[in-house]
Amino acid sequence: MNVISFRIPGKLKKKMDSLRGVVDWSEEVRRFIEKRVREIEQERVVGELEKLIQELPPAPKGYAARLVKEDRDMEGCIYKESYS
Repeated sequence: MNVISFRIPGKLKKKMDSLRGVVDWSEEVRRFIEKRVREIEQERVVGELEKLIQELPPAPKGYAARLVKEDRDMEGCIYKESYS
């Protein structure tokens, strides 16, 4: 495992020291950093996906309506078969 360090105000350090038996600061900071890294990675992936979606050609006119109709027609078939 690697070691990192950073500076904090003296008042904050004293408060942290007073909570040393209550809070494992190393673990607390480690969990925060891991969570933040995951969030940033997810934001990047979402941004890349949004960019890819914007680059897609538009669907032909009426395409979505046709898919919905086909789906509804299939549901009717499944429903009829299930209860026949």
